[in-house]
Amino acid sequence: MKLLSVVIPCYNSQDYMRYCIESLLPGGDDVEILIVNDGSVDQTAQIADDYAMKYPSIVKAIHQENGGHGEAVNAGIRNASGLYFKVVDSDDWVDIRAYMKIIESLKNLSDNDSLVDMVISNFVYEKEGTRYKKIMKYDNVLPQNKVFSWDDIKQFRKGQYILMHSVIYRTQLLLDCGLELPKHTFYVDNLYVFTPLKHVKKIYYVNVDFYRYFIGREDQSVQENIMIKRIDQQIKVNKLMIEEANLELIENPKLHHYLIRHLEIVTVVSAILLIRSGTVENLQKKRELWRYIKDTDIQLYHSLKFGIMGNLINLPGRAGRRISVGAYKISQKLVGFN
Repeated sequence: MKLLSVVIPCYNSQDYMRYCIESLLPGGDDVEILIVNDGSVDQTAQIADDYAMKYPSIVKAIHQENGGHGEAVNAGIRNASGLYFKVVDSDDWVDIRAYMKIIESLKNLSDNDSLVDMVISNFVYEKEGTRYKKIMKYDNVLPQNKVFSWDDIKQFRKGQYILMHSVIYRTQLLLDCGLELPKHTFYVDNLYVFTPLKHVKKIYYVNVDFYRYFIGREDQSVQENIMIKRIDQQIKVNKLMIEEANLELIENPKLHHYLIRHLEIVTVVSAILLIRSGTVENLQKKRELWRYIKDTDIQLYHSLKFGIMGNLINLPGRAGRRISVGAYKISQKLVGFN
């Protein structure tokens, strides 16, 4: 069995996927790299096959009809043979020295029969045009160099969340919790992280700046104008996360608090994008989203609606919406949103 499976979802990724793959090859035979060609119409399939032929013990090329980012991750999980599982998007990459530290930590955990459900590391916003790169670190909230549980964590700051870039899951946990991401839907990375969390018991934190999250392509799904065009998909993911939460069943208070915070930021992003679009139709969708939350989980509704962020994004009238957007812009600068 491989130590780590890394899936690289690829759709028309010919211009940048090589850099991503090359950054992962130093993992050697401890790692399997699953390149999922999700119905690309450029040279992605050929590049994937070339790497699989050149590194047959490390790289596997998987070709499928276009199903979107989520279905590419699903394919990776279905085909993974590694003890642990990581998603690296094709326009991102990993830091080599941090990578070696991650591999070493996974080996030590495996050798000592200390299997954990989730490994967390830091990630770097590689944002074009910025002088200083923001790093999402967790050393203020997570114990280092030890296996720990939710009971051992401290309170996360505003803007500090466990994202796809920072998480490695135990592969069997993903299978056992029945994770299945929706097809043809953007922003499913939130679901990928969120859904398994309530099944996680044992955690390990490696304090290295491992994942490099590139922001800057004009066609990137996280660009605000594109997110507004795809707002229905953002709302779909938002609602699926709310359905998935089942907060009344979460007994651990620290995990319960974290899940609410995570839902809060996703809901704030949805609401602000609906406000930013400026259309009557989208303002109606914002009201419908809050009504949906209220009907689904009244306690969650009160936690989100009447918290600091909830109050800011629900100020009445045009002037209130301007204040909401202003607060959001400040938060972009503080926490590194796009």
